[in-house]
Amino acid sequence: MADAMTNEERLNLRRHYAGPSFLREGFRPLFLGAALWAAIAVPLWISVWTGLIAYRGAFGPVAWHIHEMVFGFVAAAIGGFLLTAVPNWTGRLPVRGAPLAGLALLWLAGRIAVWFAGDIAPVAAAVADLLYLFVLGAFLANEILAGRNWRNLPVLAAGVLLIAANVLFHLPALDLADTGETAVRLSVSVVVLLIALIGGRVVPSFTRNWFARNDGPEIASPMTLFDRATLLVSLVALVLWIADGDPEGTGIALTVAGVFNLIRLARWRGWHTGREPLVTVLHAGYLWLGLGLLALGASLWSGRFPPSAALHVLTIGAMGTMILAVTTRAILGHTGRALRAGPGTVTIYGLVTLAVMGRVAFEFVPDTLMLWLAAAGWSGGFGLFVILYGPMLFRPREDSN
Repeated sequence: MADAMTNEERLNLRRHYAGPSFLREGFRPLFLGAALWAAIAVPLWISVWTGLIAYRGAFGPVAWHIHEMVFGFVAAAIGGFLLTAVPNWTGRLPVRGAPLAGLALLWLAGRIAVWFAGDIAPVAAAVADLLYLFVLGAFLANEILAGRNWRNLPVLAAGVLLIAANVLFHLPALDLADTGETAVRLSVSVVVLLIALIGGRVVPSFTRNWFARNDGPEIASPMTLFDRATLLVSLVALVLWIADGDPEGTGIALTVAGVFNLIRLARWRGWHTGREPLVTVLHAGYLWLGLGLLALGASLWSGRFPPSAALHVLTIGAMGTMILAVTTRAILGHTGRALRAGPGTVTIYGLVTLAVMGRVAFEFVPDTLMLWLAAAGWSGGFGLFVILYGPMLFRPREDSN
């Protein structure tokens, strides 16, 4: 029946939603869950690593940390973004109300199950953890296919690969296969490619809109031949990394991918956006992506850059910064507020920048104090996000009637 509705009828249904504001759009519960878990999980991990508390899961402590950053924090942020963006891509009705609450609870159940996997059995934890991604993937597939939104089929493919990576994470805990390292590489690669794909659309688009209002320069259009070449080079390099083949060849490929992405970023001329941090931070997130690929490449072909440092440039730097850039902008825009980054928001961005710098520095100066500094920056940034943006998620739009 929904396919037979006109666009005006769909718009009216969206406007006349009568449920709680918190369940009106997918970004509300899932962005809040992502930020809360980001703020909690890192100090929890360091407490486990330093022996302050006992970990009762089925993964090793390091594997739990990586898993929860990707499939807890990042997966919730991706879900919030897609549940909000897909209806705009397809013109169909969004998930809201009880179904949205159920999906958010599945995500929460996964976090609890993975932490207590040693008590409830690894197979039960795996099922509980995978349900969120399966349901999210089913929604995404239904909406893209029903809406004939073929342009975003790569996003659907990325969702399938994330599910596969999560399965690979759980296989060692089930004593079925030694796939932990592959799971890490595959999951990180999928998120990196999503940033390159979707970030490659939104960064120049939002930048161009801001330039148009502020007499800025002309910039390259998204998805030119060079953009497609950058995505292809990045895909090939990351596939080689996942395959764990020749280190030197893979390192060179990742370095080339990093250079391509940095050139791509330079074409968007982000240095002209300094007056609006809400736009500048998008460029900063993509900058970490290019630098992270360079660092990962250098860790393989030269051996002089620690692989863990490179990984954290991609995760804390690119993923953390880009998620904050998108979530702050989305919440302001979708709740009817001005698209301006106030002092608190700028502080959030600064704290996460401190986190990535501190975490990379720890690899060269392995002092636990440096690690706690990085954790304080990360948790402080996302904790401040919850304080400033959390209340907005429970309220109706500022400009609603």
